[in-house]
Amino acid sequence: MRFEPSVRSASHGAREYDVDESRTGMPRMELLAPAGGWEQLECAVAFGADAVYLATPRYGMRHRADNFAEADIPRAVAFAHARGAAVHVTVNTIMSDADTDDLPRYFAMLADAGVDAFIVADAGAIAIAREAAPRVAIHLSTQASVMNAAAARLYASLGVTRIVVAREMGLSAIAEMRRRLPQGMQIEAFAHGSMCMAYSGRCLISDYLVGDGRGANKGNCAQPCRWGYTLVERTRPGQSFDIEEEPPVAGGVDASAPAESFIMSSNDMCMLEHLDDLAAAGVESIKIEGRAKGAYYVAAVVNAYRHVLDGEPASVWASELETVSHRPYSTGFYYGDPGQNAVSDQYVRAYHMVARVAGIDAAAFGTGRIPSAEASGGPGAGCIGSERAAAAARGDTRASGTRASLVCRNRFAEGDVVEALRPTAPIESFEVKDLVWHAPPDFDLTDVRRDAPDSILGPDPARPGGHLVKVDVANRTMECYSCAASVRLSPGDILRTKA
Repeated sequence: MRFEPSVRSASHGAREYDVDESRTGMPRMELLAPAGGWEQLECAVAFGADAVYLATPRYGMRHRADNFAEADIPRAVAFAHARGAAVHVTVNTIMSDADTDDLPRYFAMLADAGVDAFIVADAGAIAIAREAAPRVAIHLSTQASVMNAAAARLYASLGVTRIVVAREMGLSAIAEMRRRLPQGMQIEAFAHGSMCMAYSGRCLISDYLVGDGRGANKGNCAQPCRWGYTLVERTRPGQSFDIEEEPPVAGGVDASAPAESFIMSSNDMCMLEHLDDLAAAGVESIKIEGRAKGAYYVAAVVNAYRHVLDGEPASVWASELETVSHRPYSTGFYYGDPGQNAVSDQYVRAYHMVARVAGIDAAAFGTGRIPSAEASGGPGAGCIGSERAAAAARGDTRASGTRASLVCRNRFAEGDVVEALRPTAPIESFEVKDLVWHAPPDFDLTDVRRDAPDSILGPDPARPGGHLVKVDVANRTMECYSCAASVRLSPGDILRTKA
């Protein structure tokens, strides 16, 4: 079945699921998605995540993500819970005494906000969490590098209910751990995303090469493992030797520069075609890496995994994972050595998001931005998901052959063919026609009136003081446009083009 809030219990804790194993051929696994910010949260739950993991700027391993202010956590939790998704908060940095001093207050704050689980790596933090927030589940982070049942049982005695297993474990080792663990102890494993060259991410290279403030174990890694390296012999300053002969990347900054070797750069993980093996090994939750990734990445990856988990062939959706930024894919350590990406540190970027749908007519713009839980000032009020839910309640979730109100994210133009990424429908494309810019009230139209007076179509009925302007190109990021749509669209859908 598709993502349905009704299959989750109201407790938002250790939930039971309606499992149709006859359709999927495997027990249902939770789909856990990254939510590095508000838009990623919206996309994760809209495209089918059962749960999300997020963080505030403190104690999380992704300082480069947008993250959530502490004051926003209650609204983020309410937003997810209203759509049937659980919220896990990462508190998994390596901690000093100074870090732990504020943990009792911090855990209590998260518990009051209604979060479902803490993802913790430090044993002291586990003890503090049990005391400060005894009703919140504790999940052991992969940073703890648990690779055997004895260690898992020890953490269980401390109150841990789920182990996020080390990414270095093979499927046979996970299956053996599952066999030795009591049924109440859950196993979570990464299924997709970037991998670290250090053991479970416990790395000091960034600290050493970049300096204080860029420690990987404090969530601020500079990723020196992705840098290009050459060998220099100390008696020959200025002369570099290639460690592994590879030509410079075409179109690089300096094509005459010496060849470089990416001796520590790992491949990305992709287990879309092997979800049945993860389920058979006893994995209850599969995790998508990427709290530093954007909304389009979250939407496309979650969408693909949701469809396959719900019984559709992986072969149908594997190509979707080629549309997001990624390095060469591998199956990680699940079947052996994952290999190395020694050729380049660059991501493959086949597509980019050009717009998100704000409504199916011009009047849906309101303030001209996609409504979100962040901007609404209340728990989920006015956000895309609630609009979608309200439409579903009316039995009319989509409309075709109408105008789509859009928020521009990247340049697109009249006549471009765009693809629509939607949670409950196949990928469809259409040609952009009748492109209109919704000029804001404070924009001076003097030049437009002089150079192209016929392009001003009149006042914008949805925005007092605004104007509708016929244009050939949408190139004003985060501003409002509309166009004719020949496919069925809903608020929150994503339009993309080939990069």
